[in-house]
Amino acid sequence: MEGESPEEYKAFAALHGAALSASEVPPLYWERLRHKLENEVFDAGEFFGIMQVEEVEEEEEENDDEEIEDELKKKPNPGNELCYKVIVTNENGLQAANPNSIFLIDHAWTYRVEHARQQLLHVPGLLHRMANLMGIDFHGEVADEGAIEQVLQEMWKYNQTYQLSQGTAEEKVPVWYIMDEFGSRIQHSDEPTFATAPLFYIPQQIAYTVLWPLRDLETGEEVTRDYAYGETDHLIRKCMLLPWAPADVLDVNCSTPEPSEDHYQAILNKNNEKLPVAINPPVYDKNKIFKVYTDLPQILNNLKHPRFEFTEDEGEADILYNFSHFKDYRKLSEERPHVMLNQFPCENLLTVKDCLASISRRVGGTEGPKWLPRTFNLHTELPQFISYFQQRERRGEDNHWICKPWNLARSLDTHITNNLNNIIRHRESSPKVVSKYIENPVLFHREDVGMVKFDIRYVVLLRSIKPLKLYAYDVFWLRFSNRAFSLDDLDDYEKHFTVMNYASGVTLKQVHYDEFIPLFEKQYPEYSWKTVQAEIFKAFAELFQAVSAKPAPFGICDYPSSRAVYAIDLMLKWDTTRDGKRTMQPQVLERRKILKGLIPENLTLRCIPYASFPVVGVSVT
Repeated sequence: MEGESPEEYKAFAALHGAALSASEVPPLYWERLRHKLENEVFDAGEFFGIMQVEEVEEEEEENDDEEIEDELKKKPNPGNELCYKVIVTNENGLQAANPNSIFLIDHAWTYRVEHARQQLLHVPGLLHRMANLMGIDFHGEVADEGAIEQVLQEMWKYNQTYQLSQGTAEEKVPVWYIMDEFGSRIQHSDEPTFATAPLFYIPQQIAYTVLWPLRDLETGEEVTRDYAYGETDHLIRKCMLLPWAPADVLDVNCSTPEPSEDHYQAILNKNNEKLPVAINPPVYDKNKIFKVYTDLPQILNNLKHPRFEFTEDEGEADILYNFSHFKDYRKLSEERPHVMLNQFPCENLLTVKDCLASISRRVGGTEGPKWLPRTFNLHTELPQFISYFQQRERRGEDNHWICKPWNLARSLDTHITNNLNNIIRHRESSPKVVSKYIENPVLFHREDVGMVKFDIRYVVLLRSIKPLKLYAYDVFWLRFSNRAFSLDDLDDYEKHFTVMNYASGVTLKQVHYDEFIPLFEKQYPEYSWKTVQAEIFKAFAELFQAVSAKPAPFGICDYPSSRAVYAIDLMLKWDTTRDGKRTMQPQVLERRKILKGLIPENLTLRCIPYASFPVVGVSVT
């Protein structure tokens, strides 16, 4: 455009070109898009209009059916529903070849899920605007819990998402947003006339939605977009569109067998991990001084044994103890097979949530083992999950689920819900699994709070794969919720989560393991901790037997120079045996590599062998 230098456009393309290309925004529009962004040009009103449409539902044959009437009352607009459509109003229509045919849509609400309720409560005007946008009847001056709950349920029909590619783990948690009234009125079509994509405009540090046509449109034609954009599989599209087009998928088999070997090979390729060649177990002189190369301050500050010394030269090290994921085992095994390291090839099959759920089916079949909550990979098992959810719903069974990213910890981007639409839409933000939420956990009585959830962290040492040698520390760590447990207020972090040491302004309850055991046995006199721990160790045994049952890349690789320490987080839930006896069933929640900060530095760790494995006694302090 006149007065705009080529350098300005080049700078814009350098900053945003990758994002625009990934969103398939045609380069034809980029220059005008830059102009509109820089000058905040919102000119959609010159080309489009919003049309209100009344959809009249057919009368029911039985007008006195109270159940149907009650269901209708629960809808945002009971009776004849009003809906909206966006149409082209410009008298000349719209030409896709016109570089100006790209438009900005503002965002009415941008938030992270864990903050949604508080923002609706406290941000002036937000609840009114969202209720009006979603067709929810709310005219009060004071925030109404009922209206807030309706917005929190309905917002999944309007939500869009993006994720920052840089920053801290907290900053990378997906952001959700609702487009303004114009953008939110654009309806779905399997043959859309427009495409949309979020764009984070770096100079202003603000996100917009970009709208552009897929073909020429005449005056009066409707503006539509594909709510399941990019998905071609008919069944997956049907599942993705359920929030707007409810349907049963009960005919889908909800069993989830272990994936094929190709699945694991693809994971290996994606991780760029090169498997080692076969080596003989290294033999060391009993007086050898081991040189250790590490980038972990916890190791540097605490490794004091005289048979270890640190080196800054990785090439001369006998032990590599690193934070980063080691990848080239082949080169290491060929050139320096004697060098030990603190990880195993393919251990991500144990430490990444979706992989562990798949591997565990070697123990419990398609349902999974008793010690792992029923888990589905939302990327590959969405229809099976929805079928299972709908079957449980039909049987009147509890349907609370916890949605978790594959590879984040500390409860980041983790959400509890019984809203199917919520779970379906979370699939769009980042790779996630969904696990059955433990609705009947074994609770612990806190005198200051009442009966709260708690979880337990055990630390295990994997010494070798063949033979399988696994050790468990007899010191375990405990974490507690800060509010009494009940199956409501699902976004109340301090009621439903136990990870308090990363949250600011919350109490961190600490109880040492040797104080906890007598308190636990006093609260549950029929259950000795020794018996409970035996069941926990049994679960650990089955877990590591499953993950080492097949050769790499279908299981953890047998590499004699590897050692690894893992943290296993678990809870206890109430279960009932066939003869009606109540039991405490361990539930494995997460497996993590032991790195900085996972073990309190002021505790001594004692190692005990697990009796099921043919191992010799080892004592480590």
